[in-house]
Amino acid sequence: MMFPLSTKFLKFNWTFQNQVRLLFVRNLHDKKPVPVAWEKPREGWTKLNYDGSCKGKTGKSSIGGVFRDHNAEFLLGYAESIGRSSSTMAELVALRRGLELTLEHGWTSVWLEGDAKLLVDILVKKRSVRSSEAQNHVDHIKNFMLELDDCMVTHIYREGNRVADKFAQIGHHLDKPKIWRHAPPNEILGVFHDDAKGKIILRRRR
Repeated sequence: MMFPLSTKFLKFNWTFQNQVRLLFVRNLHDKKPVPVAWEKPREGWTKLNYDGSCKGKTGKSSIGGVFRDHNAEFLLGYAESIGRSSSTMAELVALRRGLELTLEHGWTSVWLEGDAKLLVDILVKKRSVRSSEAQNHVDHIKNFMLELDDCMVTHIYREGNRVADKFAQIGHHLDKPKIWRHAPPNEILGVFHDDAKGKIILRRRR
């Protein structure tokens, strides 16, 4: 017996939709982890990894960052408590402070890297900001960047920014800004050496 054309179409459509649904469900369970690793800068460059930290409801914020050379050698680290703020503002302050230190130390070819994609979009894709305070930081950051001979800005997942995050966490416990000039603090040595060895951290997709 032959089906009417409309019935055939409905049968085909039902089958197609179920195939798509099954494929979609299969893809949901096929989210492979993303390998993430900190990368050394090229020779002659300095790399700054920065991070801002904001404690949920209290808004208590801090900043931190670390400078390393092409051999992954430690050059300088910094941390500071900045009072109440937002996560975006903390990221902006962390980068601004890092650039101030960059110019103070005469580093002219600098790779800037953080785990806040919004901030990278603001600087690279010229995404607008609503807050006048945030815009003030953005303007200062851009002016600092113009003083460098070479500058690169990239985003990395948090798993590749662990050293900067550690410095930012230390910042929560400081009464005044602190700079490390010869070696990182002991509580950071483990992840610092992991980065230097190129250790890969698997990031689970959400």
